[in-house]
Amino acid sequence: MDQFWSAPPVTRTITAFTFVQSLLVYGGLHNPYYVPYFTRLVFKFPPEIWRLGSSFLLTGSKLDFIFDLYFMFTYGSALETNSPRLNGPGDFFTYLFFVATVILLTAGCYLEGGIFTSALILAFVYTYAQHNKGIKTRFYFFEIPVEFLPWAMLVITMVRLGWPAALLESMGIVAAHMYEFLTRIYPAFGGGKNYIMTPGFIRRFFIKSSREGYRAYGTAYRPTGQTPASPASEVRRGWTSSSQNSWGGRGPGRRLGGG
Repeated sequence: MDQFWSAPPVTRTITAFTFVQSLLVYGGLHNPYYVPYFTRLVFKFPPEIWRLGSSFLLTGSKLDFIFDLYFMFTYGSALETNSPRLNGPGDFFTYLFFVATVILLTAGCYLEGGIFTSALILAFVYTYAQHNKGIKTRFYFFEIPVEFLPWAMLVITMVRLGWPAALLESMGIVAAHMYEFLTRIYPAFGGGKNYIMTPGFIRRFFIKSSREGYRAYGTAYRPTGQTPASPASEVRRGWTSSSQNSWGGRGPGRRLGGG
């Protein structure tokens, strides 16, 4: 609990909401029909607007419940505290809002998926890999460059659950890469302007009265030349571990209930 309360606020909040909602759903205390995203229910009157958020906050069942929470917390915290490009007040919140919006438009509106927790976690992993190129991570019995990790995860999803499941989950990579392209690649190499800036009111909200100027939970500094350690001890929901975590991951977006 000490580690949880000392965690960065955005990751801590979404992990807590995911834990509570998943516990209620799988404990039979909350109707799963009210969780997934349905375009026709969001864009009606009165709109069921909560589905825009609840669809990102449901884990898989059984062991997936534990590991999805663990990796959401681990990779989200790694980005919010240690990312060299998300180190300003509110930057991670803006990143989260952007990738969630792209996932909704692609996996939700276009592919008609219902639950996007898996895609969101994959977006975190992809961005983490892009910001930490050059390190190695373990994938089953092999060490691979961390840049290959999201793609290895998709292969496992496709083998276990088929290409439709992998396609839905891949929208996390699409969203994260779009953020990377619009904020770094295009401005740096295409001569364009970065329009995805953290708004002033969000920055002011996250600024705390601390000596560093922001992050009440502590500003992260990375010494020059230091190689970052892979979060989760180089594990990714069984896909990046060996036999001790061979439970194999979980499926991506899916509809629950009827209607």
